[in-house]
Amino acid sequence: MATAVDHYAVMGNPITHSKSPFIHALFAEATGQKLHYAAQLVEQNGFSQAIEFYFDQGGHLGLSVTVPFKEQAWQLAEIKTERAEKAGALNTLWLDGEGKLNGDNTDGLGLVRDLKVNNGISLKDARVLILGAGGAVRGVLEPLLTEQPKEIVIANRTVSKAETLANLFLGQPVSGCGFSDVSGSFDVIINGTSASLQGELPPVSGSVVTGNTTCYDMMYSKDTTVFNQWALNQGAGKVIDGLGMLVEQAAEQFVIWRGVRPDTDAVFKILREEMS
Repeated sequence: MATAVDHYAVMGNPITHSKSPFIHALFAEATGQKLHYAAQLVEQNGFSQAIEFYFDQGGHLGLSVTVPFKEQAWQLAEIKTERAEKAGALNTLWLDGEGKLNGDNTDGLGLVRDLKVNNGISLKDARVLILGAGGAVRGVLEPLLTEQPKEIVIANRTVSKAETLANLFLGQPVSGCGFSDVSGSFDVIINGTSASLQGELPPVSGSVVTGNTTCYDMMYSKDTTVFNQWALNQGAGKVIDGLGMLVEQAAEQFVIWRGVRPDTDAVFKILREEMS
C-alpha cells in the first residue's frame, strides 16, 4: 500500500521564479521527511478561493505565501503569532487541530538569523538604517527590535509611509524620515526597496556608510546587487545579499510545519552554486 505524502505549496503571482519548491525538497531529503511541495500560480483576485480549495483537499497541510498575497493572507488567518500581528503580512499558513487557519511571518526571523548566525553580525546596540517602508520592511521590524538595537531609522521616498510604520512601534527606538533626511553613519543598513531589481538605487547619501558598516540587500542575484555594489563603492566593511534570508525564512516554515530544523548551510551552498 502506498504511503500517504503530506502536501505543501507556495502561492503567488508570478511564481515560476520561486526557489521554494527546490529549497523545501532539499530540506525534506536532508531530514528524512516525506512530503511534496509545489508552486501554484494564483489569479490576482482568486487567493481566498485558492486557499479554501487547497486546504479542503486531504493531506494539504501548509502554504507559503509570496507576492502579491501576503497582506491578504494576514486578513484571512484566524490565528496569528504575535510577530505576525505587527507584520501586517504573512508568508506562512497552516491548519491547526481544530481546523482553524493559522498564520506567521518568518521573513524577519530569516533575516535576523542570516545576519547573526551565518554572518556573525550583532544587532545589539547597533544603529540600523532600513531603506523602504513597504510590506517587506514591515514584516522584519519586530524580529529586528527583539535584538535590541540602539536605533532603527526607516527611510522612504514617501515620508508619511515611513512615519506611519515607525508609529506602529511606539515606545521603541524606531523613527521614520525621507531619504534626504538621513543623518550620521550606521552599523547596519538594510535595503528593503525593490530598487535593485530595476537597477536603481535609493537616493541616500554615501555618508551613511563607513568601513564598519554592514550593508544587506533583501534582494539576491548571481552577481553583486546594484545596492551592494554601491555600498562597496562607499567603503562598506561587508555586503550581504538576501539569499541567506530566503533559505532561513523557509527553514523557519519547515520547523513550524514539520517540527524539525534542517541544515540551512548546505542548502545555501547548493543554491549559490546553482546561480553561479
